[in-house]
Amino acid sequence: MIRFAAGVVAVSMFVFHAVPVQAIQPGKTVTWETPMGKVVFDGKNHADAKVGCLDCHSKIFKMKKGSTKFTMADINAGKFCGKCHNGTRAFATNDKDNCEICHKKK
Repeated sequence: MIRFAAGVVAVSMFVFHAVPVQAIQPGKTVTWETPMGKVVFDGKNHADAKVGCLDCHSKIFKMKKGSTKFTMADINAGKFCGKCHNGTRAFATNDKDNCEICHKKK
């Protein structure tokens, strides 16, 4: 019985570590209404860039949707999305040419 349990644990560890974690499940989004237009976060872009859920949750964002409050000033100061969107790792949020990447007028 102990051998069986150890085998189950070993197989489980392999399966859970071998499967990439996506930022948001396919077809799921998070949306914010902002004065600059709607921002829709679709995890596919981040998953395609090899960014997994635990890269941001709960290090940068709390796990519960809507529980983290932030402003564009926070992001431009390198907090929240700005931790990566700093012009080095990903496009810079403080470059006005990049606003429309996230903020959609319609």
